Amino acid sequence: MTASNRTVLVTGASRGIGAAIALGLAKRGYDIALNDIARQKDELDGVAAEIEALGRRAVIALADVSDKRAVEAMARTVAEAFGHIDAVVNNAGILIAGDVDGLKEEYWDNVMNVNAKGTFLVIQALLPMMKARKYGRIVNIASIGGKHGAPSQAHYSASKAAVMGFTRVLAQEVGADGITANCVCPGIILTDMGRVNLDDPQVRKSWQDKTAMRRIGDPQDVVGAVAFFASNDAAFVTGQTLNVDGGIVFS
Repeated sequence: MTASNRTVLVTGASRGIGAAIALGLAKRGYDIALNDIARQKDELDGVAAEIEALGRRAVIALADVSDKRAVEAMARTVAEAFGHIDAVVNNAGILIAGDVDGLKEEYWDNVMNVNAKGTFLVIQALLPMMKARKYGRIVNIASIGGKHGAPSQAHYSASKAAVMGFTRVLAQEVGADGITANCVCPGIILTDMGRVNLDDPQVRKSWQDKTAMRRIGDPQDVVGAVAFFASNDAAFVTGQTLNVDGGIVFS
């Protein structure tokens, strides 16, 4: 199966890493279903226009990934548009910084619901299509934060660690169905969400100094790893996590 007739759903695709992944996969021959929440519709339209300019199809599938009914409706939209889905990139995520001793319960719940539960709900909704065809590539965007974390991000770290654990078990459950499941763990990437770590010049310099390559990552830096896991080149790779961090976490 060549990339030129493959389809992929990318969640959280309106900007940052998600938009970069969507455009990167379109350049590699994929038709793209673009997901984000309703208030990001204008940004999604812009990404869709760029994909169509590349000669690929783009379908917008609005949904809050933490809402089961919305996710199930999104899966139906994708099925009606493409007939099937070959790959999914679970990129949708949020970060609300806060120290543990003062962290609001709602912040914990919101981060876990989008980052961890959202990943689960999207996969659960798409698995029947993948199992029916005995083929699927699942790429979950975790984070190096799920491996060692940072102050004020305990709930974010917990959510991304959950994504990695979930993916390892998922890989064991669906491998016999021709489906792989892997994680990409971005490091410090210059996105709207990443700026939580980077607004302070001293903090930015500190992260640069901790990175072997001595620079902050760009969303484009994440695309290649995702494209590999989504491709047939990774047909015998499953249950793995790959750090894309310029050299911060060495494992």
